[in-house]
Amino acid sequence: MSVQSFGDSGSLVFDQGFVDHLPADLSSVNVPREVKDACYTLVLPSVVTKPSLLAWSSHAASRLGITKPEDDAAVLTAVLAGNQVLPGMKPYAARYGGHQFGRWAGQLGDGRAITLGELTLPDRTRWDMQLKGAGPTPYSRSGDGRAVLRSSVREFLCSEAMHHLGVPTTRALSLVGTGEEVVRDMFYDGHPRAEPGAVVCRVAPTFLRFGNFEILAASGELELLRRLIDYTIVTYFPELGPPSPATYGRWFSDVCSRTAVMVAHWQRIGFVHGVMNTDNMSILGLTIDYGPYGWLEGYDPSWTPNTTDSDRRRYCFGNQPHVAAWNLQCLAAALHPLFGPLGLQGELEGGLDTYQTTFAQTHAAMTANKLGLDALQGAADEALVNDLLHLLSAVETDMTIFYRRLAAVPLGEAASSLGDAKLTQVLADAFYQPLAEDEEHQQRLADWVRRYVKRLTTDPLSPDQRLALMHRANPKFVLRNYLAQEAALAIEQEQDLGPVEVLAKVLEAPYDEQPEHQSFAGKRPEWARHKPGCSTLSCSS
Repeated sequence: MSVQSFGDSGSLVFDQGFVDHLPADLSSVNVPREVKDACYTLVLPSVVTKPSLLAWSSHAASRLGITKPEDDAAVLTAVLAGNQVLPGMKPYAARYGGHQFGRWAGQLGDGRAITLGELTLPDRTRWDMQLKGAGPTPYSRSGDGRAVLRSSVREFLCSEAMHHLGVPTTRALSLVGTGEEVVRDMFYDGHPRAEPGAVVCRVAPTFLRFGNFEILAASGELELLRRLIDYTIVTYFPELGPPSPATYGRWFSDVCSRTAVMVAHWQRIGFVHGVMNTDNMSILGLTIDYGPYGWLEGYDPSWTPNTTDSDRRRYCFGNQPHVAAWNLQCLAAALHPLFGPLGLQGELEGGLDTYQTTFAQTHAAMTANKLGLDALQGAADEALVNDLLHLLSAVETDMTIFYRRLAAVPLGEAASSLGDAKLTQVLADAFYQPLAEDEEHQQRLADWVRRYVKRLTTDPLSPDQRLALMHRANPKFVLRNYLAQEAALAIEQEQDLGPVEVLAKVLEAPYDEQPEHQSFAGKRPEWARHKPGCSTLSCSS
């Protein structure tokens, strides 16, 4: 344990539990290679030329008890760039494997992320500080361990946006420019270019993922697998009790439940992760690794923002609940060699059942909230929901705007006295083409609205309660890809930090009206429909 001070931030306690309790890679050679019988490799971040603080999350900093550095020469800025390691820190890159696009990919690991250390706060919570884009590690394979500005802006903004949306997520503390260029072929089309580099400091109670356990099972390192499970339970799931066969079963069930809640939140807000490989699945049920993500700017369950997945669409919006279950099955298979001798096979199956039950219940409750209903009741409500989703996908409809505007539809006698055009007028902003140009769809939508209004008359919630519920469930502001791209370009081309600062501030209150920032709540502009970075993205950073 080491106590450090960052200027006005006060004393910060670093406790290297992961490093101290689990075995390290015996080699210190920092070249791409296979690692055995270890959970991590000790490795230092690579120094950058000219670090500059580009963005700062005051909310995340407040949670950690850290004060924003005064300038680019501050010690904390150097630490967040990877240029300085404080006494007591033991930087490391984690070893893990994973199933990528449905196939076992072998050893992966932190190829461009280096964990500086674990902060222990006065409330006894623990937070890993990790630098993404901090340079090569033995897990970098053919990569350089760096990250470009555009992807780093996206990760910084989305981590904090998701937190304020109420979605379980890792956090982002800072975004630091490196003063160096990184070469990337964004769409793998043979046209690489140099782009500004950056480092994101992201924080989470732990960055452990399914792949940390999978690699040990795949390599036959079963005793180390047991040690990792025991450490995970003691450190991050202490409420389950000391490690034991019974605790193992409760732990896996808890992981399944947390994952279900996380994915239900994704479906609630129309978020598409884009690359749900098992190495991108947090053991705490946190949204992790913000790469080619996106929001449903036109409701389409088959949409994925990931160009790498454009043919199979494995990770499209509609598949996310099923992929999460498949990933949990992969984790269960990795745990089976230990659970089997303990007679706990049924516990693994029970955990997978817990996922299905938890997701179904959570998703149904969230759907009811989005519609302003106390709860979904029976086949009639199921039909009401399914018919709505069919309407949303029949013509290009912005999901975020539609649900937000649904709270304002006329009720009672006001609704019954209106014609189709007037009744649906309040929803018109959600459609990419004027409703009046498609009278058939307008009529079908009006018919659905009348059914919906009638259903509200049987619900126990008052109009005020319904409105409050819907405004808590349906955000007005989400991080649309084109907004993130514009903010990144403002820094890259004009050294203007203003757009990132303003956008981050708007996203701190996604459920508020914020009329002065109405432009951030509009549909994707037509120019952004097929523009690189504004619609779909690749896994390249």
